[in-house]
Amino acid sequence: MNTAARMESSSERSRIQISRATADLLKEAGLTRWTIPRSTKMFVKGKGEMQTYWLRKSSRASIPKAASMKSEMETLEEGDDSSESSERASEEDNDFLGIEGMNKTERLVEWNVEVLTSLLEQIVGSRGDTTNQITTLSDAERNIGTGGKTVLEEFTPIIQLKRFDVEELERRGRPTSICIEDEVKSQLRSYISSISAMYPDNAFHNFEHASHVTASVKKLLARIVNVDQGNGLGAGSASDSVDLVDLAGHSYGITSDPLTQFAVVFSAIIHDVDHPGVPNAQLVKENARWAKIYKKSVAEQKSVDIAWDMLMSDEYAALRACIYQTEEDLLRFRQLVVNTVMATDIVDKELQALRKARWETAFSNINSAGESLDGGTESEDRKATIVIEHLIQASDVSHTMQHWHIYKKWNERFFMECYGAYREGRADSDPSKNWYKGEIGFFDFYVIPLARKLQSCGVFGVSSHEYLNYAIANREEWIREGEALVQHYLFKFNEQNARLVAPPEQCPSTSANT
Repeated sequence: MNTAARMESSSERSRIQISRATADLLKEAGLTRWTIPRSTKMFVKGKGEMQTYWLRKSSRASIPKAASMKSEMETLEEGDDSSESSERASEEDNDFLGIEGMNKTERLVEWNVEVLTSLLEQIVGSRGDTTNQITTLSDAERNIGTGGKTVLEEFTPIIQLKRFDVEELERRGRPTSICIEDEVKSQLRSYISSISAMYPDNAFHNFEHASHVTASVKKLLARIVNVDQGNGLGAGSASDSVDLVDLAGHSYGITSDPLTQFAVVFSAIIHDVDHPGVPNAQLVKENARWAKIYKKSVAEQKSVDIAWDMLMSDEYAALRACIYQTEEDLLRFRQLVVNTVMATDIVDKELQALRKARWETAFSNINSAGESLDGGTESEDRKATIVIEHLIQASDVSHTMQHWHIYKKWNERFFMECYGAYREGRADSDPSKNWYKGEIGFFDFYVIPLARKLQSCGVFGVSSHEYLNYAIANREEWIREGEALVQHYLFKFNEQNARLVAPPEQCPSTSANT
């Protein structure tokens, strides 16, 4: 009653004020654009400050097809509670309208294109607003991925990032003064559209998941660079006092090189291309053609090879010339893509042990303030390389570190994919039997430790606290509701897939104990 009374007394004529709970329900339904966050919070006795929202009056808001690409991705990025993001959403309210008739995949394609375009502008600006033909790099391009090496064998523990001196940073062109050629934009859109088509219609590992991962990568990168007004992912102001040189040191060099940021975002988009909907171990067991080639990290290596081969085709020559102009940049771009995508294999125990050892080596010499006591470019590059790996890992499971209803939605989708594989005979055991306990273990031994690492490396600011807090809260909520949710998942799957017959000795009923 206190909340309702306070909302009524603090409202305005001819406007409808709603609570965060109601706004979250609208977001869950994909109707983010129906709400506008109030610029000031209201105080409720016994509850403190509360964020409320206005219900949008515009008739356009009632037409879901007119929702913007940014609003589409706001639903994927819902872990962000900051007033900064709310203000941006309000200010950019009229962007990307007039897209009636687009389906969800087409809207996601457009959003990904916009994100990458903003980074291409940064890349062009970093080299002085010049883009030339790169026919001289054709041999170097052809040599990548040859010589009998697999993608995994290309992995390196330290990537040498590009450093910019003060003069170069001051000369850097600003995004507002740089225009990406229409031919490049067209090729980029064609490429992302083709990538989206190569994602199978899996319940979990699909193009929407790739876009969700991209949204988290974008958010984490923006949190590193949000004091850099010129960065394509940041949101700084003209009064920002921290310059690019200082920021580059704080972030181990990740922020000063837009090609690094582009490569990480690009990797997020392509990381599950042509995903088979089953784990690597199952592909090896089935003796699949790709498993014979790669032996381990099968799906990840295949994704890199498919996406890279497509990018190297003649039809994307102008796009490649915009991404890189020198062999040094080409090789750095390739190495970043390889390392980033390979980091998404979180199941292989050997790779996980090596990754843990690299983290400990990189961050073992840190003082109580979280500041590195090591110096030198190699130390900075080692830290940057392992931070990028953990950034993509956190983004790949970012649903576990966001709002409960986002976690629940993606958890259900992953269950449906795993259980569907079991019912089709592509898994040895019934995942529903251990799903409840398995999720608790996943939080305890992977998600929460990963969130703590994001916090301890001191790069991501408030996002690291936010991710950790959501992870802990979701674990607690799963303990309370998880068993009932597994039963709901089973019931829903059986209703939707009555034609599939599970092995008689393992076929679960919807009332089975988990």
